[in-house]
Amino acid sequence: MTITRPRLRIDGVIAELQALAQISEAQPPVVTRIVFSEADLRARAYVKSLCAEAGLTITEDAIGNTFALWQGADPDLAPIGTGSHIDAIPNAGLYDGCVGVLGGLEAIRVLKHLGFKPRRSIELVIFTAEEPTRFGIGCMGSRMMAGVLTPAQALALRDKEGRGLEELRTAAGFTGTLESVVLPAGRFARFIELHIEQGPLLEEEGIDLGLVTHIAAPASMRVLIEGEGGHAGARLMPGRKDALAAAAELILALEAAARSTGVIDTVATAGVCEVFPGAVNSIPSRVRLETDIRDIDGKRRDRVIEALRTACADVSARRNVTITTELMNADPPATCDPEIFDALEDSAKGAGKSYKKMVSRAYHDSLFMARIAPVAMLFIPCRGGISHRPDEYASPQWIGSGIHVLTRTLARLAS
Repeated sequence: MTITRPRLRIDGVIAELQALAQISEAQPPVVTRIVFSEADLRARAYVKSLCAEAGLTITEDAIGNTFALWQGADPDLAPIGTGSHIDAIPNAGLYDGCVGVLGGLEAIRVLKHLGFKPRRSIELVIFTAEEPTRFGIGCMGSRMMAGVLTPAQALALRDKEGRGLEELRTAAGFTGTLESVVLPAGRFARFIELHIEQGPLLEEEGIDLGLVTHIAAPASMRVLIEGEGGHAGARLMPGRKDALAAAAELILALEAAARSTGVIDTVATAGVCEVFPGAVNSIPSRVRLETDIRDIDGKRRDRVIEALRTACADVSARRNVTITTELMNADPPATCDPEIFDALEDSAKGAGKSYKKMVSRAYHDSLFMARIAPVAMLFIPCRGGISHRPDEYASPQWIGSGIHVLTRTLARLAS
């Protein structure tokens, strides 16, 4: 079946996005949905109700990854997957992740309305805890699906209140063994994630869509600096062991290491700097840094990590402070599947939409799905490149373009 002009209910999708945004731990328009919170569970229930209304078969795994299946003519064939996440960091907006979930659902509804009969099943996936807000690790659901995060590692996770995954998932109603979350390679024939760009390029260049070729490899390193505190007035400069001054050097060293590659795809950020005791008249005795280092080239990314470790040794010796590092994760980059890319490109051309090839510098669940299935990502613009803020915005036209092309691509891959 040729999909020419799919009858998108774009007003309905926008209304569903806005209704989902009202389910928040903060006062709307601020969206905050931490995994396993009351707001997260209500949001899940809302989206599952929409999937049920669309006639999809819903299942959930032991940590709440949710699957909504439209069964194809040959159910023995691995399905085509699409989807994203609906959890949100504190003080977020309503499009990140949610466009991929509700847009994927709308694509399925459109195909059903048109009378399309898929040979392969099409399955919408709603991933648990893409954001790292509760346990300090991003893409928890897809990491566990891919076997990257083991059950033992997952059970060791704790939130700021010391509550563990086992307690929280059980309280949320998710049972079963964590081993059962792991999916075998080939569980999905292909997987496509629709997402806002979270950057400014598409809007600035007036382009409808971004076809992602690579997903950058993220690494997170925690750095603990132990110095010596004291009175800010009475402790003279020659004898100081100021942990924050040492941390400042490390932050600048990290920035310099990322710039030194000479490649725009290398980025590094020190996003957390916790200072103890945190008094204006007290010399900082302890600092905890958390750093984020990314690149589409894993080896180049790892050289920045080593440069930071070298800087730690140098600063420790010069300033007479103790510095320890812990590599939290160092995930490999992903290359998007050429067959899906070709299908997306042909669909964009057939829909009359402009597009450009892009790199995803933000990481997504697709990065980990790439361990078990061929993947690709489809970006739509977001105003000003703003994301993870309440003023995050994607126009109905942009969302409609993304769903249109996703719909055509799902039809092609499921035929």
